[in-house]
Amino acid sequence: MRILFNILIILMISSCAQRDKKQAIAKQEHKVGEWNDLLIGDSLAGWHLYNAGNVVSKWKVDQGELTCDPHKADGIFGDLITDDDYEDFELALEWKVNKGGNSGILINVKEDSAYAATFATGLEMQLLDNQYAELRHQRDSTHWAGCLYSVDCLAENSLPLPYGQWNKARIVQQKGKVSFWLNEKLTFEREINSPAFQELVSNSPITAYPDFGKYPSGKIALQNHTDSVSFRNIRIKQLL
Repeated sequence: MRILFNILIILMISSCAQRDKKQAIAKQEHKVGEWNDLLIGDSLAGWHLYNAGNVVSKWKVDQGELTCDPHKADGIFGDLITDDDYEDFELALEWKVNKGGNSGILINVKEDSAYAATFATGLEMQLLDNQYAELRHQRDSTHWAGCLYSVDCLAENSLPLPYGQWNKARIVQQKGKVSFWLNEKLTFEREINSPAFQELVSNSPITAYPDFGKYPSGKIALQNHTDSVSFRNIRIKQLL
């Protein structure tokens, strides 16, 4: 019995050590100019649900692929956000959706109970199956993949691969200038503090959210529309 007890203690200590190591890695200080992975193994360390904390959710990680799975037996739906805030950075990742799928990557998200959703403050790079999306999305080019959702887009460059295939996304924010790239093509670029950008916002449906785009830094969010979306190779590089 004593031998069995000792084995159990060793296993418990080992498990705690591995958990602490993952958490330490996830919270390590990101050095300026170096790429850092935002997924640590098959763990959600470094991420949590917006305004909900580390609750069980529909998000899961398997073999380096982060998926919001509506068929997952347990957990709740919600947008997944980073524990850390970011200001000047380059974010790169791959994403895919199912037929007609819809999601988004948001930056400068302010996590606060005063805001019911990530898009109330964060700038959203739309992720969409353009071909089979709802008609309301197909008709509005600012709703297409790669666009700043409902505000602005270089629509001719919104060329996502067919549903089920991996697309490349890149977001760069530096000194108030934000650029979105989809499959190596520029789909949005603006100085977000400029009067021209503020006019764009004021003439868009997003004007319903008065604090949209007001924060120069914040969380990065991956949006959930209760359908399936997957991400992989999520990396970030902090810029001067």
